[in-house]
Amino acid sequence: MTRIMAIAGAALLLSGAAASAAGWPAFDTLDADGSGRISRVEWEKSVGTLKLDPAPTFTAMDTDNNNGVDEEEWAAAEKLTKGYTERCREASASWCKDAK
Repeated sequence: MTRIMAIAGAALLLSGAAASAAGWPAFDTLDADGSGRISRVEWEKSVGTLKLDPAPTFTAMDTDNNNGVDEEEWAAAEKLTKGYTERCREASASWCKDAK
């Protein structure tokens, strides 16, 4: 249940219209040390430059709670964002029945 809530929360946080307009940066650009995962420090250092509004929270993307976002988690967060219709992105409610 917690994982479903985290995914739903990530979807809501990642569903801003500006996020889809700005596009997602490449995983490698945020993985500054080349470790294969984005650490919380790397995320916090870069999030302000991404022009994602609203920017997803690190906690929402880190679904396995290992204090790092790997490529699979990054791709899942990006997919959730792109999976919502424009109508959902503009909705003021905390849910959207048109979500894919």
